[in-house]
Amino acid sequence: MTTEKDQDSRGNEVMAETHGLAAQTHTQRVPESVPMNQLLSVGEKPEKFTGPNFKRWQQKMLFYLTTMNLAKLVTDDEQVLKEDEKDTNVINAVKAWKKDDFLCRNYIMNSLENNLYEVYLTKNTAKELWESLDRKYKTEDAGTKKFVVGRFLDFKMVDSKTVISQVQEFQVILHYILRE
Repeated sequence: MTTEKDQDSRGNEVMAETHGLAAQTHTQRVPESVPMNQLLSVGEKPEKFTGPNFKRWQQKMLFYLTTMNLAKLVTDDEQVLKEDEKDTNVINAVKAWKKDDFLCRNYIMNSLENNLYEVYLTKNTAKELWESLDRKYKTEDAGTKKFVVGRFLDFKMVDSKTVISQVQEFQVILHYILRE
């Protein structure tokens, strides 16, 4: 095994350990063209949810939970142990589910602003919390979409503005409708 220094196509230094013909890259500098504040680590927590942009926050949170292998808990029903259950595999599975649910619920709760945290503190499972947030904020998003569709239906070209600026405004409205 030997360690070699080399440069990649961008001129960044690369350290590689070679084992015969195979080489593995261990360290690589980040190109200077990428600002450090834009780099995301795997599993980076999404910003705190304050109320607006629920769909964006929900997608980011779902990705975060997926990286933590907890996303299934926002859709799975609670696992309950039967009183007379003797099978240790079933008992261990329920204990593992409760532990994962505890983690998932608290990851979601900790991503809420303090005022929302207090409101949703009474939810007992990650699924119950997720569905409650979904019901509340998807309804608000639907109201926003109705507003945008109304803007689309009421849009009129006027002589006092340039055609290009009006087309851009129209494209923004269409983009927002298609995004939803």
